[in-house]
Amino acid sequence: MFYIIVRWAFRIIFKTVFPIQLTGVENIPDKGPVIICSNHISWWDPPLMAAIIPRPSTFMAKEELFENFIFSKIIYGLGAFPVRRGVADRKAVKTALNILNQGKVLTMFPEGTRSKTGKLRKPLPGVGFIALKSKAPVIPIAIKAPYRFFRKTKVKIGRPLYAEDVKIEENGKTTEQVSSTIMGAIADML
Repeated sequence: MFYIIVRWAFRIIFKTVFPIQLTGVENIPDKGPVIICSNHISWWDPPLMAAIIPRPSTFMAKEELFENFIFSKIIYGLGAFPVRRGVADRKAVKTALNILNQGKVLTMFPEGTRSKTGKLRKPLPGVGFIALKSKAPVIPIAIKAPYRFFRKTKVKIGRPLYAEDVKIEENGKTTEQVSSTIMGAIADML
């Protein structure tokens, strides 16, 4: 219930203060597991994802956001869980796979941090690993432009990608190849 109330509040904000020009929402499956992957240009990106994705989503968020007791309660209530950056966080990966095994939506930012320049950063291998292990479709989303008061921000939702469809460049599919393919789809939409 808390998630639904907050999502509607963000929908109002994005409709009035940061108008969004959204295309491709029909590419998000109505049911079943799905991984949402977007470029990351602002701290507004997670609320934007919650506002535009028609299904409730669980977010992978940097563990530093959970250090403040009150803020951690809020983001846990919104379906976020912590991930340690810079290391292979097995607990976060296990949590992500459990979410997908339950047929839910998982939202990730493959770059691992915001891009201060707006240019895409190299993706981390975690998203490729989770996509390969879960076999869930990945929905790439491109946020085209910084958020400006009362100016449109274009958001494009791409067609589903499947890790098993990634072209093999070496002896087998690697998490890096899958992660790069996902970021390539986002780059193509930008």
